[in-house]
Amino acid sequence: MKIALDPYMHRHLSLETLCRATKDMGYDHIELSPRADFLQWWTRPRVYPERLQSFKKAMKDHDVSLSTLQPMYRWSSPYEDEWKMAMDNWKRTIEIAVELGNPLLISEFGRGGSPERSNADRQGIHTPEACENAFWRSMDVLVPLLEKEGLTLCVEPHPEDWIEEMAPAVDIIKTINSPAVQCSYIAPHSFYYGEDLAETIRSTKGILQHARVADTYNHKGSSQLRYIVNPPGSNARVHQHLDLGEGEVDWDTFFKTLHDIGFDGVLSSCVFAWDERAEQSSRFMRDEIQRYVDKYWK
Repeated sequence: MKIALDPYMHRHLSLETLCRATKDMGYDHIELSPRADFLQWWTRPRVYPERLQSFKKAMKDHDVSLSTLQPMYRWSSPYEDEWKMAMDNWKRTIEIAVELGNPLLISEFGRGGSPERSNADRQGIHTPEACENAFWRSMDVLVPLLEKEGLTLCVEPHPEDWIEEMAPAVDIIKTINSPAVQCSYIAPHSFYYGEDLAETIRSTKGILQHARVADTYNHKGSSQLRYIVNPPGSNARVHQHLDLGEGEVDWDTFFKTLHDIGFDGVLSSCVFAWDERAEQSSRFMRDEIQRYVDKYWK
């Protein structure tokens, strides 16, 4: 079991300073989510030899490791130019991951094409079917590369993706049928994944290697009035990444079910909501995750 920190709330820190801060806050592992000076959203990684070597040296100096990397590219885009660029970026990211010692790769099924183009397109190119077909094209390209390099990629259905529920996502991962592609479970998305928390987690048995930990409210609760979004009739939906105990995820069920299915992968603290008290939140999350791990695994 690795307990990692997603340092999004600490993104103002340099990579070198981040390594020291991660260790100071009690973590031995970093989950490197997108940031402007490394794996940037949607575009080519901002990574060159000097930056890579400096990051590796800082991790060694502060005795932390890179557990996970999160590339985010438009691999489900039906637009040919976006899809081709996503493949180029993925190939470069795979090279970087190998250089960094083969950390776990994590990503999302994707929201299809860029929103600006998709919203303006009147020809239906952004349908779930078109996005899924683009995703399968991506698997045809990437799975052989991942297998060749001994890398593992964990994917999750994300709110607003062309697939949001866990059951069909598990079917797709099993259909890919490669040890290089596994499942990721993001706890603050639980109320999108399915109606039964334990059953949804159990459905990932045998393919789950990564889980993110943060709390959220049930957006379906209180007659779907848990949140009131203006103007009335808006199709906006809300989810948060809060400290444990600030939302409605049943954490005993979450951790107990992970234990029951034999989970032994990466657990990452993934809180986004509290930039103003980022260090306090990260320390709290480290202690709380450890408390549940001790309760159910020891």
